Amino acid sequence: MIRSEERILTTHVGSLPRPDDLIQMMFAKEEGIPVDRNALDARVSNAVSEIVASQAGAGVDIINDGEMSKPSYATYIKDRLAGFGGESNTFVYQDVAEFPKMAERVFNDPGRSRRKTPGCNGEISVMDRDAAETDVTNLLSASEGKQFSGRFLTAASPGVISLFFANTHYPDFETYIFAIADAMRHEYETVTSAGIMLQLDCPDLAMGRHIQYADLDLKDFRKRAELHVDALNHALENVPKELVRIHLCWGNYEGPHHCDVPLADIIDVAFRAKASGISFEAANPRHAHEYKVFDDVKVPDDVVLVPGVIESKSNFIEHPDLIAQRIIRIAKRIGREKVIAGSDCGYGTWVGQAAVEPEIVWAKLGAMAEGARLASERLWG
Repeated sequence: MIRSEERILTTHVGSLPRPDDLIQMMFAKEEGIPVDRNALDARVSNAVSEIVASQAGAGVDIINDGEMSKPSYATYIKDRLAGFGGESNTFVYQDVAEFPKMAERVFNDPGRSRRKTPGCNGEISVMDRDAAETDVTNLLSASEGKQFSGRFLTAASPGVISLFFANTHYPDFETYIFAIADAMRHEYETVTSAGIMLQLDCPDLAMGRHIQYADLDLKDFRKRAELHVDALNHALENVPKELVRIHLCWGNYEGPHHCDVPLADIIDVAFRAKASGISFEAANPRHAHEYKVFDDVKVPDDVVLVPGVIESKSNFIEHPDLIAQRIIRIAKRIGREKVIAGSDCGYGTWVGQAAVEPEIVWAKLGAMAEGARLASERLWG
């Protein structure tokens, strides 16, 4: 994981606002309307160039492709892996289930309501071996000659795939999640072999507590989460740890989140992953207090933390001084060189999701860059 001995670097979680015309093309594709593949590929490539330029303008240090090629951070795998042609999964979010009107708002989101999660009903294998290579090519081309501290691409973890895509083919869950892990090796290794940081999205380790495993007690949930990490590490067998970071997420939706598992109950499980960076929500009202976890929890020497210092569901533009305070209070606990400033989650988790207005997204990222500058001045003097 990239470190800086001179200042606090900035990054984000992955998804960024997509252009309106690309959204319409991807909506059509998801709904089965014929779309010219060459035209879609060209628009994605151009959108990556645009989004890289926007990140540069906002002062982001470690940039990515904004997930321009994906309908969402997890459901894109249905287009890349064979074996997913069954019935779509249904989901109960334990927290919003208690508030039916809120549940209606969450599930009627224009992006979330269009997501496709066909169940696994056959042997899993790589169907599209070119897609990950195209993502790599688009990012490298768009960032060539530009000054950034680093690049990353996101990918779904085996665990989050198992969360969204039900299994009716494999005899048990362990066989299923390791079959996913074997198939995802291709994407993980394609990204990292190009020298690009790989971010594995792992909401299964946090959000999974109140969705996939809501019926389990904490002890049994932790056992399942450990199995998820085992599958993840299996998939990363040939990938250098220093090129991997993971993202913990309790669900990027505006909801009560009162059923979220505390960070203190899962952080040790996350540290078992073959990753040198851990991104997590630390700015929203449910998790902003959890920086105190690091009064008692030691971060491994080879791990960098990427706390969210700006929210991903609020149109408030955080004051740079508040952002600096959020950075400093973690840096003082774990060491300034082990902190990179990030966002709580993405700003386009699903195609068509727009909880934060696109213009405000860039202002928030700009505020994060300014907050990191202020924090750097105070930490380094």
